[in-house]
Amino acid sequence: MLRNSRARWSGAALALAVLSLSLALLAGVLHVAGYDAGRALVALWRGSFGSANAFASATLVRATPLMLAALGVALAFRAGIWNIGAEGQLLAGAIAATGLSVLLADAPRLVLLPLVLVAGLLAGTLWASIAELLRRRRGVLEVISTIMLNFVALHLVGVLVHGPLQEPLGIYPQSAPIADAARLPRLISGTRLHAGFVIALLVAPLLWWWLRTTASGFRLRAVGANPEAAKVAGRIDAARVAGMAFLAGGALAGLAGAVEVSGVTFALYESLSPGYGYTAIVVALLGRLNPLAIVLSAILFGGLESGALAMQRDAGIPSVVVTAIEAVLVLTVLLADRWRAVQRMPNDRDGSPDAAYGVSEVGRPPTPGLA
Repeated sequence: MLRNSRARWSGAALALAVLSLSLALLAGVLHVAGYDAGRALVALWRGSFGSANAFASATLVRATPLMLAALGVALAFRAGIWNIGAEGQLLAGAIAATGLSVLLADAPRLVLLPLVLVAGLLAGTLWASIAELLRRRRGVLEVISTIMLNFVALHLVGVLVHGPLQEPLGIYPQSAPIADAARLPRLISGTRLHAGFVIALLVAPLLWWWLRTTASGFRLRAVGANPEAAKVAGRIDAARVAGMAFLAGGALAGLAGAVEVSGVTFALYESLSPGYGYTAIVVALLGRLNPLAIVLSAILFGGLESGALAMQRDAGIPSVVVTAIEAVLVLTVLLADRWRAVQRMPNDRDGSPDAAYGVSEVGRPPTPGLA
């Protein structure tokens, strides 16, 4: 218990140090580039955490799809599956949610809204199953197949919004607005915060509880830590466990797409996702694959991205600067984690899955398994 407490405090200190370093680096880059760093940082703060409305309507709204997709990524990574396809799975969920809401536009809310969310789940699962079949049957690396499927999903959205799902007038490259019955309710009047945020907040602790307390969760962690040992010593069907984690991760990413359509965009269009699926990988890694930490990581990145837009709007500074800082932030965390893992290695030889993926542990990258 003392060791876990120390690790938690150490992790919090590391996160604070990395965040401070990243903000200092951002200020330095802006100064060198000739921008007013003080004005930029003020705009960043105001657009993300500076007011209740900015926090609810911008930061938490952007954090919601990031949180769900990152939980899906973390689930696959913990099983040793390098799922880089959250973007495609998210878009597949958005397509299914939009198509169903247009098809059943006259259905009552109690029927249509749950069906739309389930459609997103199933579409994300189906999209992930393509890569899973290629991995199991043909030995295709999931890194390659999932990246390729991202592009397929992106172009499929383009085909649909210029064709079968285009709005009735045929003027704009987007679908018709979804029915009111398919829209998630607002949580706070006067803000854009919707019930999808509550869904994400419920999924995270449930996933943490499942991984930590159930036999199936332990099997998944064991497979991610060492699939061969799990098969030989634990008599675990490593291929089946990894495959199920892959599909479940796709389902969560698909749900993120359905939530985005039902809670934010209310229609399908080509730029629906500003790269949520890719950022979700960063969010999951920064949260060290811990579902509870991913909640905080998603809110942080939601704040950075919404603040970047405010910085571009109010201070005339390209938002891509913040994207570069996000990348440096993650690299710093990974390097710091690796250094801590090396320092701890002589005294940590239990080899248990919790040593690699526990709430209070560093969380070394999982071994990608093709078994």
